[in-house]
Amino acid sequence: MHDVNQQGDDHHDHDHEHEHHGGLRGFVTGLFRPHSHDAADSVDTALESSAQGVRAVKVSLVALGVSALLQVLVVAVSGSVALLADTIHNFSDALTAVPLWIAFVVGRRAANRRYTYGYGRAEDLAGLFILAMIALSAVVAGVEAVRRLVDPSPVEHLGWVALAGLIGFLGNELVAVYRMRVGRQIGSAALVADGLHARTDGFTSLAVLAGAGGVAAGYPLADPIVGLLITVAILAVLRTAARDVYRRLMDAVDPALVDQAERSLCATPGVVGVRTLRMRWIGHQIHAEADLDIDARATLVDAHRLAHDAEHRLTRDVPKLRSAAIHAYPAHPQELASH
Repeated sequence: MHDVNQQGDDHHDHDHEHEHHGGLRGFVTGLFRPHSHDAADSVDTALESSAQGVRAVKVSLVALGVSALLQVLVVAVSGSVALLADTIHNFSDALTAVPLWIAFVVGRRAANRRYTYGYGRAEDLAGLFILAMIALSAVVAGVEAVRRLVDPSPVEHLGWVALAGLIGFLGNELVAVYRMRVGRQIGSAALVADGLHARTDGFTSLAVLAGAGGVAAGYPLADPIVGLLITVAILAVLRTAARDVYRRLMDAVDPALVDQAERSLCATPGVVGVRTLRMRWIGHQIHAEADLDIDARATLVDAHRLAHDAEHRLTRDVPKLRSAAIHAYPAHPQELASH
């Protein structure tokens, strides 16, 4: 049996003679000066993609923070509960950038003997925090809307309320487009999901316009009712985000990617068949493991070359696939006949 393990083109036959610092010192050093185990480290795509993610959350944090602060000023003078609910949600959306920022930075740290796959899973932990923030914003907005239904209070400066809703929409939409574009570029499901979250927030900001219009038309309860509608919209976002985070935590991948990887492996000259294929996201990169059937007459050198070719083809054909562990096994005569 030939058992050949390939772990990326640039990770073969190099020594690990540099020093690792443990404990608090190592953690802090890794945050601000992460290093790579790649000997050919002229441009490390993992670090580069994380840097893009950090830049995206910085920009979105500032943009959402500014728009939410402008809304707070209008809430203070208008007393609009719909605008208050939207502002609370926008603040929580801005704050979700913080754990995502930390996750991108922590994810740069190199693998070690304890965390042998590295720290990419930090993005999944950030996703759990994002879920908690979305749930909290739904509770706060819902409670406040019900309170205003039971004890109505007048909404003033409707024009300013409508303007604040428009500001919230524009700020969220710009952030959503930017987050999703960068998220797709670097393969970060967390960043894409956060962009979709921001887009939904933008449309709930537009709902504030409807509340202000209802009050102006003589329906004072329109404001808290819109606040309740925003709460429902937040819960819908929570459901979608929870599904995505659950799938990532359970190592789910798009079946189309698995099919693409299997076709790529089968197209490798010398591969008789694919016994097993496993793929998982680690942060915003994919790792694969495959067991291949090859001709039983192949030598160990041939098996090693074939596994290397299969790994190279796989990382070329499958987007965001960073590494692959390929095992080559001699196929039985009946298996050769079936192929």
